[in-house]
Amino acid sequence: MTEARTNGRLVISRRSWLAGTAALGFVAVAGCGREEPSARDAIPETPSGPPEGSLEWAIAGPWRAASDRARDAARHPMETLRFFGLQPTMTVVDFWPGSGWYTEILAPYLAEGDGKYIAAGFQTGPLTDPAQSQLMAAFEQRFMTDKRLYGEIVLSAFGPTSGPVAEAGTADMVLFMRYIHAWMAAGIAEKAFADAFAALKPGGILGIEQHRLGPEQDQDPAAASGYVQEAFVKQLAAEAGFAFVAGSEINANPDDDTDHPFGVDTLAPLRLTAPRGEPADPEFDRTEYDAIGESDRMTLKFRKPE
Repeated sequence: MTEARTNGRLVISRRSWLAGTAALGFVAVAGCGREEPSARDAIPETPSGPPEGSLEWAIAGPWRAASDRARDAARHPMETLRFFGLQPTMTVVDFWPGSGWYTEILAPYLAEGDGKYIAAGFQTGPLTDPAQSQLMAAFEQRFMTDKRLYGEIVLSAFGPTSGPVAEAGTADMVLFMRYIHAWMAAGIAEKAFADAFAALKPGGILGIEQHRLGPEQDQDPAAASGYVQEAFVKQLAAEAGFAFVAGSEINANPDDDTDHPFGVDTLAPLRLTAPRGEPADPEFDRTEYDAIGESDRMTLKFRKPE
């Protein structure tokens, strides 16, 4: 039996595909005469609400985890994806989708529009961080077993020795969503930009969201705090061959001074109270950091020249 799960719960999504079965939508199981639930099926049709297949519909989707939907006010998925120019027929490569915050929006949206979603996840192998392997396993279980909702997700990999994330010159859009600092720490930031450039069609878009370090602050080459200067990101993109198109303050947060004891992870959503890997400190006063909310982030759009 295949099920879509979020935090261990079966997620029943938007509508029934058989008349009269809104509460119990089913998918036929070949050869056994039984039918099993799919995350597409159990939400009844309603006359109101965004049109099915629209980006508004995907963002409002009840299949999304409640904790993820609660972050929409800080992450602005609608405004961000509209700024990048996302269209439903595109082939989109999402570098390191993590637990799938954007996957649960992008995959249904692109599946409805005959687009393609390519998840360039962690490169796994004998030396891989076990947490990354576990995250990839959870991602596959959640998103790749319910094709009626999420479509035919293509899984590739990005890492120090990975090959192409997609067939050369076939992607319409590549997304780097808050991971450039991790690639800097691993020494693979330049590779990320080069791999994105190779995957994109001429005229294709690279969309970036990244925790932003102030221009007056010193850039740590390993970006240990999680913050990166906007000028440095633009430099990496230019060196790879990209042309800068525009920047947006959609995800700006002027309350974030970037000076936090455990870097950006002091802030929501991780809200660390001790260095990563150490036990939480129950005495740590989170008042100041919770008042900030999520980080100040640059939102940048680049294009591969025609």
